[in-house]
Amino acid sequence: MPLITLFAVSLLGFSEIMGKHLQYSKFWNVNSNSQSMSKKQQKQIKLSSKTGMLMFYAPAFLAGAASFFLFPDAGLRFLLLKLVLTIHFFKRVFEVLFVHKYSGGVVLDSAILVSVAYFISTASMIYVQHLTEGFPEPLIDLKYLGVVIFIVGISGNFYHHYLLSKLREKGDKGYKLPKGGLFDLVICPHYLFEILAFLGIFLISQTLLSFSSALGSALYLAAGSYVTRKCNDDFSFPFFTTIIISPTLHYRKPSVLERGEEAARIC
Repeated sequence: MPLITLFAVSLLGFSEIMGKHLQYSKFWNVNSNSQSMSKKQQKQIKLSSKTGMLMFYAPAFLAGAASFFLFPDAGLRFLLLKLVLTIHFFKRVFEVLFVHKYSGGVVLDSAILVSVAYFISTASMIYVQHLTEGFPEPLIDLKYLGVVIFIVGISGNFYHHYLLSKLREKGDKGYKLPKGGLFDLVICPHYLFEILAFLGIFLISQTLLSFSSALGSALYLAAGSYVTRKCNDDFSFPFFTTIIISPTLHYRKPSVLERGEEAARIC
């Protein structure tokens, strides 16, 4: 299961780099228009962004919430894992309802795929942790460090999502260059902090499945950051600097996303 999780998420990241995007990201329709769109794309069922993103996160949130009733007698580590997973997806649902601003839509097929992936990942981590109950604790206990890193990650992620939500005025659908927070130093600081949140979840859990989930998520988010860097095609800096640190984004020619192609949403 851990190897399958790592392979599947890594494959999605590789597909992003190769230009085969899940049809909810801001890049999936960059090169498409009414004339070039294939018949298959025209026949796809498209949901509103808010509806699609609720489909992404609500089942995983419900899985986390239900775990408190399904596994009421749990040790501290298991309790913390259930708590952070539930908080993570509650934050996501809250952002969908009250923070994010949208300009595009979500294809139903992608909504189902992402929703099932999040649900299975969350439910599997919870169940695997349940199976470890009664076994000896790890030699090095990292759960408290994990809590700290998770809080930093989820707080930083929420703050930068809030900054992104302030980029657009009502009715504005174009891509805008993010500013504020760590956006002057990191291309996708919301991705960076999300990676920290997943790292925190792994350190709390300390299972092989949570490790593979955290590593796979980091690879996928790094790929998303790389694609964002490619769309701002003035820059040539190493792969990992796209998510860790990059030059400030000033005095550059318009990017692919800014040259008239509509972005589906600001991630």
